[in-house]
Amino acid sequence: MASPFDPADLPTGMAIALSPLVQRVLAPNPSPFTYTGTQTYIVGKDAVAVIDPGPDDADHLAALTAAIGDRPVVGILCTHTHRDHSPAARPLSARTGAPVTGCAPLTLDDDGPRADAAFDADYRPDRVLGDGEQVEGPGWTLEAVATPGHTSNHLCFALRQEKALFSGDHVMGWSTSVISPPDGDMTAYMRSMQRLLERDDVIYYPAHGDPVDNPQRLVRGMMGHRKQREGQILRFLERHGESAIPDMVAEMYKGIDPRLFPAAGRSVLAHLIDLDGRGLAAPAEGGLWRTA
Repeated sequence: MASPFDPADLPTGMAIALSPLVQRVLAPNPSPFTYTGTQTYIVGKDAVAVIDPGPDDADHLAALTAAIGDRPVVGILCTHTHRDHSPAARPLSARTGAPVTGCAPLTLDDDGPRADAAFDADYRPDRVLGDGEQVEGPGWTLEAVATPGHTSNHLCFALRQEKALFSGDHVMGWSTSVISPPDGDMTAYMRSMQRLLERDDVIYYPAHGDPVDNPQRLVRGMMGHRKQREGQILRFLERHGESAIPDMVAEMYKGIDPRLFPAAGRSVLAHLIDLDGRGLAAPAEGGLWRTA
């Protein structure tokens, strides 16, 4: 899914106002998986919260410190614990005295291809937010919205005063999210997408890519895309019989950057696990898959 933004319009290290209550600071960690980099959000005016502080990068921490200035920091909130999102939480806490708040800790051995998104084993929150719990400051309220799928500990944060949702990696502004088993779960992801579809948010601020100003349309489109991919997988298995995931990826993902093929394979695996749970596909010997 292409983004209309020119990366040149997104300079790193600068605090850019997106609304009366929201500023964005882009981290200098672009990659095929992070697009232009991780976007850290500063919410509030007189006292603030920081959402997804990003990688533990000296330049990014300096930029965040400058953007915050002398304002008190109520909390440092993390949507999930991939290494492009949460490692700066603890050093930023040391600088500001703010508690680290948000998702639960989670550490897994990542057997997928995304070395830049392996889990942050050092993440230790001072407070874990459950679904519906809030962090408040003068003139703003952030509410945790549990959205497992991309990771089992993923949270979004809803800014009530602006009907805005900080959507982390669950809904991004430039691409669909990678669902990588064993922790990534397609069944949970689709349930979480349905939950977002039923909300009344008017804008999403994702961790990667441009703001989404018609979020329900995008969520419907992403859910439809996943259903189409599911249909492609089942038709492939019907035509070819027992098949390997790389063969499915080669046919179904023509035209994408080959560097993304391993990540695409993880999403295909997530679909197959979901289809297996619904009795539509099944694993075969030698790492192959077949229709059920």
